[in-house]
Amino acid sequence: MSKQEKKNTYRKTDGWRLVPVIMMLCLLPLVAANGARRDTIPEPLSATSLQFHPPFDFPMTFAGNFGEIRADHFHGGLDFKTGGAIGKPMRALADGHIERIRVTHGSGYVLHVAYDNGYTTVCRHLSAFASPIAERVEELQYQRESWEVEITPEPDEYPVRAGQIIALSGNTGYSFGPHLHLEVIEQRTGDYVDPLPFFINKVEDRIAPRVHGLMLCPQTGGYVNGSGETCYFRPGGKRKLTAWGDVGAGICAYDYMNGVRNRYGVHTVVLQVDGEEVFRSVVDRFSDEEQLYINSWTQGQYMKSFIDPNNHLRLLHDPRGKRGIVTIDEERPYHFVYTLSDVFGNTSQVQFTVTGKRDSTVACVTPDRRRLFRWDRTNYLQHPGMTFVVPRGLLYSDVRVDDAVSGDTDDVAFTYRLNDKATPLHGYADLCIGVRRHPVADTTKYYLATVSTSGRLRYVGGCYESGWMKARIRRLGTYTVAVDTVPPVLIPLRPARWGRDECIVIKVRDRETGIRSYRGTIDGQYALFGRLNSIDGNLVCRPDPKRVKRGTAHVVEMSVTDGCGNVTTARYNFVW
Repeated sequence: MSKQEKKNTYRKTDGWRLVPVIMMLCLLPLVAANGARRDTIPEPLSATSLQFHPPFDFPMTFAGNFGEIRADHFHGGLDFKTGGAIGKPMRALADGHIERIRVTHGSGYVLHVAYDNGYTTVCRHLSAFASPIAERVEELQYQRESWEVEITPEPDEYPVRAGQIIALSGNTGYSFGPHLHLEVIEQRTGDYVDPLPFFINKVEDRIAPRVHGLMLCPQTGGYVNGSGETCYFRPGGKRKLTAWGDVGAGICAYDYMNGVRNRYGVHTVVLQVDGEEVFRSVVDRFSDEEQLYINSWTQGQYMKSFIDPNNHLRLLHDPRGKRGIVTIDEERPYHFVYTLSDVFGNTSQVQFTVTGKRDSTVACVTPDRRRLFRWDRTNYLQHPGMTFVVPRGLLYSDVRVDDAVSGDTDDVAFTYRLNDKATPLHGYADLCIGVRRHPVADTTKYYLATVSTSGRLRYVGGCYESGWMKARIRRLGTYTVAVDTVPPVLIPLRPARWGRDECIVIKVRDRETGIRSYRGTIDGQYALFGRLNSIDGNLVCRPDPKRVKRGTAHVVEMSVTDGCGNVTTARYNFVW
């Protein structure tokens, strides 16, 4: 079919034939750039008059909002609830065109739509694309013999109109339940922006954010309640707080909305001390390059109200130019007031008092003699059988490193603690660990692993070279070398029903290095298996009647390879 024919077909099908993917039929029974910080606070996006067409025909409620704290990244969009069901028709938000089509294990079925109003949306975890995109994707998957594919159409191939059905909602990829994850990207800058203001007239919210916890973090030379450690306390508590020197504050808070029990990230946090604003965070936009800065801004679920020297996250502001640090150098009360607000203007406040108190006993404490890694230098760490280099700029602030070496003579390698705290890095650093003992000759079975406080190993990867395991890591923690010679385990789920359900499901388990690749066939011909939901990890296939003959016996063969190249191949019979 020519491009013009595809375009005409796409335009003529106002009510497209929707082609659900495997998941809809099978899950029910089986269920480092440093950007300049803004000098002024931008006008909030909520002031825009631009409104999007709703993605669904039912009232909007959300499972998650923009900018929520996640592991190593911000939540980049809105999670629309779909009533616990998959297959809800999703509509275009404005006039535009399909820009990119993807199927991935991480995000499932993904659709990028470029709109004429200057914004692009990314819709993740879908269960189906509309026709004719669905057929084109499936054809490419069989052609490449791969579940994961990507298509970049020409701008005129798939135009869309506001309200036009373009996909079905789902639960594919790394998803804990049926929903639509919707991101909005500003085409001019490439920034992710908060989608909620585009729907503000269609959502009701009269609930202000709530504070659940507060903290004070002494900086170098400072102390709180006579200690140099972070002090956590509850809002409204009667605990007396004393401090001296430089301190930074922090807050654990969530937003809420009418009619749902979910909790969300807070849009705006303002901290004033003695009536002067010392810090403001406005979670309205960020770029891909800024994602890792979340590790500097947050401490667990707490948001710092001060800025590390190497944190260039634009959504953080200090009008005084002191990074939000508060200097307590007078023996008097200091009044801290937090003001929290959401996109709808709902506002709450919490306040507490810190009394300045010089403690002569603290000044006599023995200096900390741990190794110091400086954020503005290249740092090196060496032990027998280990070298580690942290390039300049990967630390957000100076870090006191508590390193150690442990191990027994029977270990494949020593275990190296780079720090007693899992300190994140803003990029990858090179770690090399020497292999002391070779229990197997095949060096592809060796891998670098992190070691948890309970001693559990977690796969990192790396490559073996001349007696060393080399890998790039993004966190100071504890590491060692391990060996994986155990192949994955395959478990057919309810194989007696495969023919009746027209759906083949195989559970895959690998407890060490995870699944690297897989390939399935039916009667020796490639079959389109997909890891539809990355949480359960099951491999699922709906036999294609154009490729598999009905009414006869068939043989399924599945071959799965783990991260160290161990392979399991299994065959199963079924009648369809």
